[in-house]
Amino acid sequence: MRKAIIISLLSCFAATAGAQTFIDRLQKKTAGQGVVTVTQDEAVSNLVNGPRTATAPSRSTSGSKSMPMARKTESMPATGKVNTETTASRNTVATESEAPRTTTSRTRKVTGYRVQAFAGGNTRQDRQNAEKTGNRIKSAFPDESIYVHFYSPRWICRVGNYKTYEEAHRMLEAIQGLGYKQASIVKGKISVQY
Repeated sequence: MRKAIIISLLSCFAATAGAQTFIDRLQKKTAGQGVVTVTQDEAVSNLVNGPRTATAPSRSTSGSKSMPMARKTESMPATGKVNTETTASRNTVATESEAPRTTTSRTRKVTGYRVQAFAGGNTRQDRQNAEKTGNRIKSAFPDESIYVHFYSPRWICRVGNYKTYEEAHRMLEAIQGLGYKQASIVKGKISVQY
């Protein structure tokens, strides 16, 4: 019995000694499969894989030296594509993080009115009709807020954030003038800036 326990413990230690990081497993070269190249900051690597040990870099460099030259040329276009996507994602992250700094408006949810311009079913065609209705109203009234949502079981297109029924009624008449005769006023939570 003791021999079985000792053998199982030794096998567990041997299995963990050869453990790889997530990125190393991802970049592992397997016959018949593509090559994955990951370009990332050292801080991200430490976050995903934990602190890097001294043996990990030597293992990854020896693996890249043993790769034949033909494979390197095949993987270069994929690497360029990944780098392009990485750069694009970094740019979008930078613009997203800058946007909240410039806008200081805050909103609060209160009870008010919106004009419901479209209410359909739960099909793809109804979704497209709701989005088309929202786009047409947005082009006619660019300052108004447009809400296209799926409230089960139907697609809804609603317009505006009105505190009073009279404001909503004026917009209702304008929307009906665009040809949306089925438009109506609905009461619910609206977003008000303060």
